[in-house]
Amino acid sequence: MNTDQTVRVFTDFYRERGHRLVTGSTLLPPPSDPVLFTTSGMHPLTPYLEGRPHPQGRRLVNVQRCLRTTDLEEVGDSSHLTVFEMLGSWSLGDYSHSQSLRWGYELLRDGFGIPDQRLHVTVFGGDEQVGPDLESLRTWEELGVPVEPTREENWWSNGPVGPCGPDSEIFVWTGGTGTPPRGTPTTDPRWVEIWNHVVMRYRRLDDGSLRPLDRPGIDTGMGLERLVTVLQGRDSVYDTDLFEPWMRCLPPLWDLDEPSLRLVCDHLRSGIVVIGDGVRPSNTGRGYVLRRLVRRVLTSLRRDEPSRTLSDLPLELVQHTLDHFRLSCGTDSVVEVLLEEEERFDRLLERGRRLLSRTEYRGPLSERDYEYLHDTYGLPRELVVSLHGSR
Repeated sequence: MNTDQTVRVFTDFYRERGHRLVTGSTLLPPPSDPVLFTTSGMHPLTPYLEGRPHPQGRRLVNVQRCLRTTDLEEVGDSSHLTVFEMLGSWSLGDYSHSQSLRWGYELLRDGFGIPDQRLHVTVFGGDEQVGPDLESLRTWEELGVPVEPTREENWWSNGPVGPCGPDSEIFVWTGGTGTPPRGTPTTDPRWVEIWNHVVMRYRRLDDGSLRPLDRPGIDTGMGLERLVTVLQGRDSVYDTDLFEPWMRCLPPLWDLDEPSLRLVCDHLRSGIVVIGDGVRPSNTGRGYVLRRLVRRVLTSLRRDEPSRTLSDLPLELVQHTLDHFRLSCGTDSVVEVLLEEEERFDRLLERGRRLLSRTEYRGPLSERDYEYLHDTYGLPRELVVSLHGSR
């Protein structure tokens, strides 16, 4: 099942059960939202989970593109991405958590063809404020799915204050052919979480107490890229059809080690999406996130071969990314932004070489040096490390 089919199966399943498809999944939150980018599928729906009526009704489904900068240092492993998509379904005070779990199980088993024996779930086991999630525990036991109660791992919150509640995390066994499932999600890392069903039952207040919501809701979120990796039997998201053009086109163009190749693929792909959503490089806010992505790409490319340039980036990859994320801007405008930022980076490189040639920087650099070079001259740490190590 390729990525497009996976999305279609998910959205069709919920639309057949009365859910309205929410469109317009931009990375940019509303102007009143203080965060830079949408970070989760439920992020744009927070006011409606807290009680505001949604114009499309009480049952919703969508595919939301998200961006997280907290995982930048993890990019290059098998699963972390900067820009990704979340498959989500919501009940805004409509059906129960048990119903959500039953539909989720049905979709995984019958829609995506995941055998029962490859599934395992965890549920909230209770803490000092809230008792165990017995409704979810009973539901999973009735469905015959192994279930493990935990504490902190199965409580979802939207920050220190705001809507929150217990959740059921659904895991799939990825041990490979001939390796039967063993252990539990908390004892064996081959159980991979793919879906989270949250019952938004409370609002956490400033003093840490919980106030029951007048209208509890259901929020589910499933990472598309992780799901596709599991369904296609791959060890890495970079081995799926999502990244097939990238992994086909870039290795012959730029000879990079695997972590660097993955970082370049992710950051360029993410940068294209950010540009497509209207962001331009700058020294603050969203523009700085884009600038940092592009400069991390260029730092990786130039580490071994200074002549590498983004002007060689195949347009096929730009168009593939724009098409997948349903962005209407043209490839020429995206490439123009990337090349202008590369020119700025080249000027920064020259400045960095001149600075690091000074006597005071000829020995090992201290944390204070890194901070000074960044705050005063705009030199990111990874670039300083690269330039200093190449002398």
